[in-house]
Amino acid sequence: MKTTMLTLLACSNSELLARWEGSVFSMSSAITANSLRQTRDKIHKLQPDLLLLDYNLLGPDQQKDVLEIAISAPQTKILLFSPKLPDNVEWMLFKSGIKGCCDLTMPAEQIRYAIKAILKGELWIRRSLTSFMLDELVEVSMEKERIESAIHDLLSNLTKREYEIAMLVGHGESNKRIANRLDITERTVKAHLTEIFRKLQISDRIKLALMMKDTVSAIKPSQASQPFNHPSYFA
Repeated sequence: MKTTMLTLLACSNSELLARWEGSVFSMSSAITANSLRQTRDKIHKLQPDLLLLDYNLLGPDQQKDVLEIAISAPQTKILLFSPKLPDNVEWMLFKSGIKGCCDLTMPAEQIRYAIKAILKGELWIRRSLTSFMLDELVEVSMEKERIESAIHDLLSNLTKREYEIAMLVGHGESNKRIANRLDITERTVKAHLTEIFRKLQISDRIKLALMMKDTVSAIKPSQASQPFNHPSYFA
């Protein structure tokens, strides 16, 4: 079991590596890698808490390389050190999984600030990228609304009884408990569920539960109450 923080220093530049070692000294145990292949191997085997990554170590498809590292070790926080990059390129690297991007010439003391920030769950990001963040939030919000609207249209096809059963499934109720609560047989519950799955274009109760729990709760009350107005449906 890992008891102290482990940092992987992925760099082939001795001067940069020395500054990195100075920045993590006393904060973490450190190991080094001097190639992308070695970085991938050590990430896979050791699952470090933190990766300081030299941009110049990446291949021609930097975004793909970063994404592969992020996927192989999702708990590892990646702090990238790069030359000046176009805003859109740097933003794509953030979307691929880095938590911070620093200039290659950043002094050790400032590196420590960046490390502490990302270890607290923050991003170390330039102010000029905030517009990209805002655009992304708007896009995600719009997509969420489109999904909710599509789900609401599907739910509108359910009868009052089918909707009630779907909500109970979303609350984790078993067929037996649903039958007892609604004073119907389990066979009737199963028949209703078969019809619900058909109308909602899903295959099982797990997908139904996720749909009801995660999506219906986010639908605007004015939308949700139109086809069904019994207060217990949204309790």
